Amino acid sequence: MDLGIKGKLALVTGADSGIGWHTVKQLVNEGVKVMMTDRDPDKLAVAAKKIQAPDNTLFYHAADITNLDQLADLHRVTCQQLGHINILIQCAGITGAQGLFHEIDENSWRHTIDVDLLGPVWLVKEFLNDLRQAGWGRLIFLASEDGVQPYDDELPYCAAKAGILALAKGLSRTYAKEGLLVNAVSPAFIHTPMTDAMMEKRANSLNISIEAAIQSFLKDKRPYMALNRRGEPDEVAAVIVFLCSAQASFVNGANYRVDSGSVASI
Repeated sequence: MDLGIKGKLALVTGADSGIGWHTVKQLVNEGVKVMMTDRDPDKLAVAAKKIQAPDNTLFYHAADITNLDQLADLHRVTCQQLGHINILIQCAGITGAQGLFHEIDENSWRHTIDVDLLGPVWLVKEFLNDLRQAGWGRLIFLASEDGVQPYDDELPYCAAKAGILALAKGLSRTYAKEGLLVNAVSPAFIHTPMTDAMMEKRANSLNISIEAAIQSFLKDKRPYMALNRRGEPDEVAAVIVFLCSAQASFVNGANYRVDSGSVASI
């Protein structure tokens, strides 16, 4: 299927690994020119090299989406190397503070909300005018199953992702008439460095193997994941790239779940 986005210009955050990296790779394969960004310049350079993109199609510049000065610099460099983007994909985020509500302190709450909710807000504010210029644009937020089905041991993350869903819906109502379509994708338990770290911690605490930790997590914490495995990042990236495409021209203000049925309701 021709997705109709060859020659489009995209910025992908959280792009040095996981879902962000696989999204960049699929976009490049569709002929999109991409600026990839993440916080660590060395990891970002290695990640970009692994994609083996054609010349003048893939660029990278390190930035922290919670830092307004770094976002402004990212914007400047992106305009210099790509031009004004018409696709923005926000994948940057952290697991953040974990534990029961009474165990999480104020600073941990603030840090999680700062990265997972306010960071995306500042990112969109920086690049929104670019997305509005051409009369055609796509803005995709990476949310989570946690945004609609919160878990008691990671409430800061859940609250932030619920905020992302509200942000996506609100933006979709404002800018669709200008040709900018806004949607969210909500994965569950994907095979990424973030869940690798979670499973390593679980394995160590239970004194079991990583694979046993994964299986026990699926049984105890995610019983509705009918496929009984972690998802792969390219499975999420495929949905993100579809939402960027010309084929998704009537999809706006939606939340696409890529979760093996983890959310109990349809």
